[in-house]
Amino acid sequence: MSDLATGEQGLLQLLDPAGVRTSTPENQPYRDRVAHLTADHLRAMYRDMVLTRCFDDEATALQRQGELALFAQARGQEAAQVGSAHALAPQDYVFPSYREHGVLHVRGVDPIDRLRLYRGEDHGGWDPREHNAHLYTLVLGSQVLHATGYAMGVQRDGLVGTGDPTRDTAVVAYFGDGTTSQGDVHEAMVFAAVNDAPTVFFLQNNQWAISEPTTRQAKVPLANRGLGYGIPSVRVDGNDVLACYAVTLEALERAHSGGGPTLIEAFTYRMGAHTTSDDPTRYRSREEEDYWRRRDPLDRLEAHLKATGAWDQTWWDGVEADAEALAARIRTETRELGAPPASAMFQHVYATPHATVADDAAWLAEYQEETAR
Repeated sequence: MSDLATGEQGLLQLLDPAGVRTSTPENQPYRDRVAHLTADHLRAMYRDMVLTRCFDDEATALQRQGELALFAQARGQEAAQVGSAHALAPQDYVFPSYREHGVLHVRGVDPIDRLRLYRGEDHGGWDPREHNAHLYTLVLGSQVLHATGYAMGVQRDGLVGTGDPTRDTAVVAYFGDGTTSQGDVHEAMVFAAVNDAPTVFFLQNNQWAISEPTTRQAKVPLANRGLGYGIPSVRVDGNDVLACYAVTLEALERAHSGGGPTLIEAFTYRMGAHTTSDDPTRYRSREEEDYWRRRDPLDRLEAHLKATGAWDQTWWDGVEADAEALAARIRTETRELGAPPASAMFQHVYATPHATVADDAAWLAEYQEETAR
């Protein structure tokens, strides 16, 4: 087994694996940040986690059936994604990697639009401006730089530190432990730190960069790297939706007020494969997978809801019905996505017309016309 027990030490936690609220002097400020959450709030988070996993399972099955070219699973990371996304203000902007399905679900991005890229039907799939959520990012680390640059623009537009909760804007960059080895992340943190950019670096440490464990990438907790840039940093139990919500809320408040960036390391586990082209049984043990299966973030919140009397059977029946409807829609509408015209590949390559792209498009059009004769 990889160094799991050591990795879990020192994590901020508000809800233990059995679904029991924790109480320590260290987590008191964060307990205060979730004190306003009602049973309805917690049920909404749980519903979002269930639907995120449903999306994940259906997309994986579709890929196995040849309906998607590839898919990156998020199973096991629902608490980190849904908890952090629930803390966002409407005007905050998100830069995801390629597996932030829960974040995009909370931001209202249509599930079919989220699959267009994986089907090869579209370069992106949705209008980022509609949801304040950028497109999936396949080039590791680039979204972290993009987020920092966007945050510096927000800052220069006077949308930070105004005291108006409907105007002050933060930018969240989601990335994984493997991405921290990219130079782009270092550069982004340098720029964010020295400019006090309103950036939240949300690192989901799922412990495996494809087949390479985090222990082969760093000898100290990844959150410690933020301190070297002068960025406040925190390690949180990434399977605890309440703790993830609380630390993100704190980081967003800092960014909104002009206090600069924060690095959050959400220590979680990738229960599935890196992508559907990966076979984790070649590098992970059954013992390790069983250990983390017992720490399933959905089971944890479910146990808490039941223990506190917040579990309502009528509500749960509705959640199950919603999941079944979502699954059916994904299966039907994904298969109905038509192949785009070949000329679509030349659209949106650059923000302005580009001579090389125009020449390539013209060549293709001429070739298609000749071969059609």
